[in-house]
Amino acid sequence: MLRSVDHCVLPTADLAVARRRLTELGFTVAAEARHPFGTENACVFFSDGTFLEPLAIAEREICEHAARNGNVFVNRDQAYRFRRGDEGFSALVMGTENAAEDRLQFERDGISAGLNLEFSRSFETPAGEKAIAGFELAFAADLRAPDVFFFTCQKKKAPGLDKSALEQHANGVLGIKQIVMSEQNPSDFQYLLQQVVNQREVNAHSFGIDLASGNAEITVLNAAGLQGYFGVHGGTHARGLRLRGIVFAVADLSRVEEQFKQAEVDYASVGGKLVVGAGEGQGAFFAFDTP
Repeated sequence: MLRSVDHCVLPTADLAVARRRLTELGFTVAAEARHPFGTENACVFFSDGTFLEPLAIAEREICEHAARNGNVFVNRDQAYRFRRGDEGFSALVMGTENAAEDRLQFERDGISAGLNLEFSRSFETPAGEKAIAGFELAFAADLRAPDVFFFTCQKKKAPGLDKSALEQHANGVLGIKQIVMSEQNPSDFQYLLQQVVNQREVNAHSFGIDLASGNAEITVLNAAGLQGYFGVHGGTHARGLRLRGIVFAVADLSRVEEQFKQAEVDYASVGGKLVVGAGEGQGAFFAFDTP
């Protein structure tokens, strides 16, 4: 069975800065939530079940303790920040019903990144209702690509609260349409992505490769592809897979453009898509397209 995109992990130095930036872009941002291992997030939820996870360091000492004790999530986050800085796009997360079985599969495939992680955190709606959400994560990675990792996320305890208000956005975004990565020779990472997505069919072309997940397209582009499809320059001078951008599905591009003009957001129109470059509080380029 194909895995579906669950969410995107976007490291940031300051959640307040990320909240301000995402709000300017027309997104509704949830309340901050702490992880028991020292990180915190302020998520953006979509009606298709996907979401963005801006991630910051809340308590450095707790993070460092968790890393020393083998917490893969914190270890990879710290490694990313050391190499790439505090703003970026570090992990692509796929949904799953069985994280324990995923770990066994990743071990058989030679891409396991370590022990599973189980934890709980609080969740709060705009109306102030609170509940606890529980998760188990199974990790995958490739030593050739130190600046990206993957994990599957099993929701073991759902909050059971109405979060529909958080899924309504001023820019009209409905969900995630495409994940964009970069690499000089995209086909070198075909096997890794096939195992992560659980997809055997790959579309190879002169600019890279495409794989269909259960709900979104996963694309790896070379420099020419990044420039041609999204007007993005650079970032492929060194080897290794990198997560670069997120394409959102919107019903009305004119609504998005009006939001950008009101907030004085710099954007470009590329191939019928509206593209906003990465920056402080927004670690990936964002593109907006019709479904």
